Amino acid sequence: MATQEAASQAVPSFEYELLDGDPDHVRTVVASSNYPSPRIEPSKVKLRHRIGRGVFGDVWLATLHQSTKDYDEYHEVAVKMLNPVKEDHMRVVFDKLEDHFYKCQGGKSVCRLYGVSIINEKLCIIMKFYEGSVADKMARLKDGKLSLPDVLRYGISLSQGILELHSKEVLVLNLKPSNVLLSTKDQAILGDLGIPFLLRGVPIPNTDIIQRLGTPNYMAPEQWQPEIRGPISNETDSWGFGCCVVEMLTGVPPWHGKSVDEIFHSVVRKQEKPCIPSGLPPLIENALFGCFEYDLRSRPLMTDILNVFQSSLQGVNNDWQAIGSSKVLNKSRATGHTEWFLSKDHLQVNDLVRSRKPLNSCKSDNMNIPEGRIVGLERETEKDAFVLVRVRGIHDPVRVCASMLERVSFGLAAGDWIRLKEAEKKHSPVGILHSIDRVGNVAVAFIGVETLWKGNSSQFQMAESFCVGQFVRIKASVLRPRFEWPRKKGGVWATGRIWWVLPNGCLMVKFPGILAFKEECDTYMADPAEVEAVNFSTCPGMVKKYQHLEDFHWSVRPVLVAFGLFTAMKLGIAFGKKVGRSKVKKPQGNLVYCESQHTAEGQNANNPAWIPPPVKNILFRDGVGTVAR
Repeated sequence: MATQEAASQAVPSFEYELLDGDPDHVRTVVASSNYPSPRIEPSKVKLRHRIGRGVFGDVWLATLHQSTKDYDEYHEVAVKMLNPVKEDHMRVVFDKLEDHFYKCQGGKSVCRLYGVSIINEKLCIIMKFYEGSVADKMARLKDGKLSLPDVLRYGISLSQGILELHSKEVLVLNLKPSNVLLSTKDQAILGDLGIPFLLRGVPIPNTDIIQRLGTPNYMAPEQWQPEIRGPISNETDSWGFGCCVVEMLTGVPPWHGKSVDEIFHSVVRKQEKPCIPSGLPPLIENALFGCFEYDLRSRPLMTDILNVFQSSLQGVNNDWQAIGSSKVLNKSRATGHTEWFLSKDHLQVNDLVRSRKPLNSCKSDNMNIPEGRIVGLERETEKDAFVLVRVRGIHDPVRVCASMLERVSFGLAAGDWIRLKEAEKKHSPVGILHSIDRVGNVAVAFIGVETLWKGNSSQFQMAESFCVGQFVRIKASVLRPRFEWPRKKGGVWATGRIWWVLPNGCLMVKFPGILAFKEECDTYMADPAEVEAVNFSTCPGMVKKYQHLEDFHWSVRPVLVAFGLFTAMKLGIAFGKKVGRSKVKKPQGNLVYCESQHTAEGQNANNPAWIPPPVKNILFRDGVGTVAR
């Protein structure tokens, strides 16, 4: 197979006018690009047979004919033939592929591209053919597992390839062992150059792929519904990288044997993580734990993973074997930060800082540093770094652990809730700030945007923040909310409790005040721009406060009703007994009185008012006590 690269059809030259000091005298300059055109004529590609099939298309072995003035060349290539795209979007995708071709040139750990073409009315990517992949190598092994040194070595090359694409703002989103190719020198080469990332937003016949970007077994939670559960970012590839490593170590793909719906339920709804084999080096184990954090902000970047794998490669041996029992990661914490989250904020002298808020919290537990400026750094170790902060009102600088502080630029810090000053209809106006640099450039996550929205801090203002455990309901002014929301009797919006906050500000809400059965949905979503916080202090009157009390749990009303019935029953029984005793005692008293009266009056036979007791009792059933004397 020829290894020398032949020049493709050159990009046409163009002319431009060059101002050389004097604006009245210009020079016409002819320029041309040094890069070859990525377009390849279909007639120059001869398909031989299909060698693979994936979610986004088929892979064919083919022969590429390239000719120059002096000689002809024939290359054995692999052709990725994408699934059919609607005709009116063909041009858009083809332009994306051309731009992608230029971005991927010169990468050392990514697959070499020859160009793009349209064959049999399908978009095709022509790339270098490699004899095998990591998945092929695993299939040839008896137990399907790779040795730990091989895993680390492949992981280093793979992370380097991913970093090359990330530096050009390209996400892979389809990391799996079959897309990790092997060179003749047994070096890992990234074979998928971000096809799902290029196809996002493009209508294709397979509606299932529209809902997700990637292969289900290796997809991060935000990949399933990126506009709702996103954004997809560099940390999304960290999840896929972790899945690749776990499969290389165990020989079994994550979520093996489960259907697509079952994987979605496990990863997205139940927030479960793939099993990690025990006995790994602590650094590797910790990095894999971080890769599977549900909140993408808490995952390590590829630079962190590369550093861990490079430092762990020395000292490992081939005798390592996965222990039978596997660890299942618990659900991610609703509050608290991982070391990977903290490592993304590099503090410097003169930075404005404040006490860091817990993740998904409305305010800091303690504001030891409401606002201050760093005047000194103490970096004994990276994890135990301390800084000296000058705080207004305190004479001497305060020594604080760097992990307890967050950098503030233009009044904003990562994690703040912000609102666009000029709202757009395509997405929610309220989002969460993911990063802000020292000159005011920001990256914000919104509902309705698949990737991070980038702009300037001057376009935003502070918004109301929401946190886990808070009660919310749809605003009265919102007639048709973005997401489905239950109503109470009478048509008023129900009040729910925030169970989770997604990285784009989407609120996951449960309704403990509504009794839900298993077949019913117990979790709803909410746009933070459409809801308002509810608490006892904002509820006017006792009736509203009682109604909010019912929002805490559906059993509040039945319990109160039962308690009321029990109390009424107990009072009724007690009152009935009292009345019964009074009816029994009263006639006895009257009888004694009458008998004594009879005795007294019997002594005076001349008293005409005297009536025999039997007749008296017949005429006056309650006795003569009521007769006036």
